[in-house]
Amino acid sequence: MHNSINYRIAERVRQFVIIFYPPFKRLCSEQFFIYGVCGATNTLFSWILYWFLYNFVLQKENLDLGIIVFKPHIAAFFIQFAITFVSGFWLNRYVSFSTSSLKKRVQVPRYLSVVTACVLVNYWGLKLFVEILGIYPTPSQMLNTLITTAFSFFAQKHFAFKTK
Repeated sequence: MHNSINYRIAERVRQFVIIFYPPFKRLCSEQFFIYGVCGATNTLFSWILYWFLYNFVLQKENLDLGIIVFKPHIAAFFIQFAITFVSGFWLNRYVSFSTSSLKKRVQVPRYLSVVTACVLVNYWGLKLFVEILGIYPTPSQMLNTLITTAFSFFAQKHFAFKTK
């Protein structure tokens, strides 16, 4: 199983990421660093993909599926989310948490539930920080990102991709 192309590619990705780890040794574990780099990479990919889909695939036009019409910014989001869900899962399964003993059929719904929980944590965090505590939106989102990243890491490590 660990000789598959996915594991071989992931091992090369992991080796490359580890090159940049030494300055961060005192701040976080190697696994958390790899997780953070993978998450940041997938986020950057999602931004580029969204821009490309919105501007060039959808050409800023509505997406008419016959029974429902999506505005271009919403259609781009849904398409981008579907793609980056898969790339994020791959990075988590094969790069960040490759020692997980769970089967993929167990990991996928668990990963989806953690992603969904992160969206909710982000939403409620912004409501709390901006609307209740009166903190400006941008610093609120930055703080929220730190909270959500920590929550996501521990949820992925101990639930979606746990080891026995």
